[in-house]
Amino acid sequence: MTTIDINCDMGEGFGNYSCANDDLLFDFISSANIACGFHAGDYQVMEHTVKKAHAKGVAIGAHPGLPDLQGFGRREMKISPKEAYRITLYQIGALAAFVKATEAKLHHVKPHGALYNMAAKSRDLSEAIAQAIIDFDPALFLYALSGSEMIAAAERKGLRSVSEVFADRTYQNNGMLTPRTEQNATIHSPEQSLAQVLMMVTQQQVTSTTGAVIPICAETICIHGDNHQALESSREVFLTLKQQGITIQAPLN
Repeated sequence: MTTIDINCDMGEGFGNYSCANDDLLFDFISSANIACGFHAGDYQVMEHTVKKAHAKGVAIGAHPGLPDLQGFGRREMKISPKEAYRITLYQIGALAAFVKATEAKLHHVKPHGALYNMAAKSRDLSEAIAQAIIDFDPALFLYALSGSEMIAAAERKGLRSVSEVFADRTYQNNGMLTPRTEQNATIHSPEQSLAQVLMMVTQQQVTSTTGAVIPICAETICIHGDNHQALESSREVFLTLKQQGITIQAPLN
């Protein structure tokens, strides 16, 4: 029987920000990547999101990003591997405090935005991020772009990785995501998104922007929580996969 994880980037607000959409999403995902304060999120939102995830039985992950609130962590910054190590370790620790206070368990780490994309192509940054995770807790999973340097770094260091694919992003011929600076980077149609998910999960393949069919390892599907269609997309993906007899479950420790 096929098993797949559905993850969502969550807690990406501040203070009295309404988490209503996030709260509804928990019914259609199996793991949550919670912002740790650098690109979004704060102590109030982190606490709320951790408690909701725990109550819903959703696996909790840290979602560390670059220190860039105004750019939502999506603008590249020139950082050294040592800086990547420190900002990753710092943010894992911040979220882990709320996880411990909630008597929950930290399950994984998934870098955010530009940090994720930079590390996907950089061996040095990937190894620094992987080492930060290992130094905090070697039992954690690293969620990373399928076929990326981060997956390779995790394998070299003996860290368990989970290959991630995207429901709402397009792919290039090399298996990398289309940069957000390009107009066709995001899939806006729920039908197109669902078709891509089914292809990736059932065939381990995806169609690139040029129409080429390329192999891909799909172990977890990302639904972006900041997408205004996130709730609709996650519900459709969740229900359709269930109807196909596919088990939706976070990777087991």
